[in-house]
Amino acid sequence: MVVRTDRIGYLLDSLPDLFPPDATPFPLALGTNVFGWTVGAPTALEILDVYADAGGRVLDTADVYSAWLPGNTGGESEAIIGRWLARPGNRDRVIVSTKVGQHPDAPGLTRTSIRKAVEASLGRLRTDRIDLYFAHYDDDETPLDETVAAFSELVDEGKIRYPAVSNYTGARLRQALAIADRDGLHPFAAVQPAWNLVRRNEYESDMSPLVDHFGLAVLPHSTLASGFLTGKYRSRDNIGDSPRGSRAMGHLTPGNLRTLDVVTDIASRHGVTPAAVAIRWVVQQQNVVGALASARSVIQLENLLGVAQLTLDDAEMTELTTISQHADD
Repeated sequence: MVVRTDRIGYLLDSLPDLFPPDATPFPLALGTNVFGWTVGAPTALEILDVYADAGGRVLDTADVYSAWLPGNTGGESEAIIGRWLARPGNRDRVIVSTKVGQHPDAPGLTRTSIRKAVEASLGRLRTDRIDLYFAHYDDDETPLDETVAAFSELVDEGKIRYPAVSNYTGARLRQALAIADRDGLHPFAAVQPAWNLVRRNEYESDMSPLVDHFGLAVLPHSTLASGFLTGKYRSRDNIGDSPRGSRAMGHLTPGNLRTLDVVTDIASRHGVTPAAVAIRWVVQQQNVVGALASARSVIQLENLLGVAQLTLDDAEMTELTTISQHADD
């Protein structure tokens, strides 16, 4: 695994206009799956203001957020973001990332579903283009040729700027890139894998070599392991009322707790939260342009924003990489 600490001057060939070579990307990409679920519109709009004012650039959502909540239909998060984007000057301050394939009204990655979904997302977001449009999950029932071609059409039409994939395997991404190359289509330019200090092997063994080879941009999700890496969940007594507490408990192993101890110790040295250290470890990896994390309040967001002033030295990166090497085995 290649670790990068000096981001200035580093050109990601896949996304030079979103992440220019003369700028260091803001480390925190704001996940908004909680908007319209555990966070109402007034708080969400305040969170967006604070994030953008701090220099944050990437807002990540999906058309399905949060269809699972009784009374919701999907697209609630996009609609809240759309209200914020409609305010004068806000659209050009941020990179808008959303996903397709899971909305009840446009499931899967057929050309028909993708075209229906993108129009709905554009309407909810109140914008004329989506900067990063992710296939949310692979759809093995739809020919990959059809999916790749449909995304490429949207680039040609100016509805999206870059197609991307989330939760794909390396093999399927390689196949998709080969199809784009063969047919002269716009290739997938970014990936959004699950990757954090206690969930490493899946990405690093399968996807990372491919990403490095093609120079793709990486926006990892689940960087705090459902909150486990915040330090809130050290036993089953800590679940409380958090909707993610039960998922965090899945990481409650002796090896992961040792990793969390090192994260907490480094955070104490720097005067930041454990979450900031966990996010920073991800951000300082090759090709990462931002690490996704969400916040349910302005206070939670401000705790995460400490990552913007944090840099881990080589010894700290090595310490974290070593202690977490087999934590999720």
